[in-house]
Amino acid sequence: MTDPAVIEPVRRSFAVLEALSHRRASTLVTLTAETGLPRPTVVRLLHTLIALGYAARISRQQGYRLTDRVLGLSESIRFVDHLVDAAIPHMSRFTAEHDWPLYLATMGRGAIVIRHSTATQSPLAFEGAGLNAHRPILNTALGRAWLAFCSDEERQTILKEIGGLPKRRQQALDALLLRVRRDGYAFTQPLQPTRLQGIAVPVRRRDGRMLASLSMRYPQSAMSEAEVVKRYVKRLQTLARQIAASVQKQAS
Repeated sequence: MTDPAVIEPVRRSFAVLEALSHRRASTLVTLTAETGLPRPTVVRLLHTLIALGYAARISRQQGYRLTDRVLGLSESIRFVDHLVDAAIPHMSRFTAEHDWPLYLATMGRGAIVIRHSTATQSPLAFEGAGLNAHRPILNTALGRAWLAFCSDEERQTILKEIGGLPKRRQQALDALLLRVRRDGYAFTQPLQPTRLQGIAVPVRRRDGRMLASLSMRYPQSAMSEAEVVKRYVKRLQTLARQIAASVQKQAS
């Protein structure tokens, strides 16, 4: 049964795009067979993709190919690579100096996604790097830091993606995020008792736009939250600024 959320013309367009991406050039016969779509439909979609600049017709014999314009669809993926490249030396230096593992994350669809970690470099790490792992937004330090410092429009979009919140929970979240913005950092609130805790700060561009969330993980038995704030918040905020500056330098 077709998912009612799927818009059929859009699905068909992506089916043709994906089929085109499988080889340097594809004939109409090949595209029709791979997509399972009627020949007239494939022709119409190809004409649309050509008009938009995403495909080109090579010849009757060779068929069609994608153009360089499709590379623009991967900008966000390439940004993550640039972000990680910029962050690695700064994060490694912090862990080498202070031992604690760090985690860098960006927002995915309905989750905060770990992009890089120094857990493998840390003698004090009690969990894996978790690369590309999706973490909850509302109770993790990484997610809370992002929600607190992203734009109002982005925050509303994120909350819609996770299904929204009842009025009382929304009010509690608003109060929490106001406190995080005031303090400049967020702590994890585990759903179940755990020995590990995390503190996170935002990594932002000069214009305030969020680039990432940066967290440090540690056993609760090692330090109180007050001690962590006193000893590491300013260091983490400085580190976040260094990462943001390196990202900006790469882009210029």
